[in-house]
Amino acid sequence: MASYSVGTKLDPKAAIQKAVAYFGKEVVKLEVVDEGDCCAHLVGGGGFVHVTAVGGEGATTVNLETREWDVYVRQFMSQIGG
Repeated sequence: MASYSVGTKLDPKAAIQKAVAYFGKEVVKLEVVDEGDCCAHLVGGGGFVHVTAVGGEGATTVNLETREWDVYVRQFMSQIGG
């Protein structure tokens, strides 16, 4: 299991929505097993991605834990970081 963290200008809810879209619907196609305003857990392909977001407008930290999906996690972080 690997852990990552990235800062973003998105608010926590928007960061989670983007993560669910990226990992669940658009790119990776994992199954969303839990989703809320501050976190999401997706599984598939023998691994998982767990995302949490804390902070507020302009200063949110997104924490990601993964097994098997490190390449996609790093790509996602590069998209939302900044």
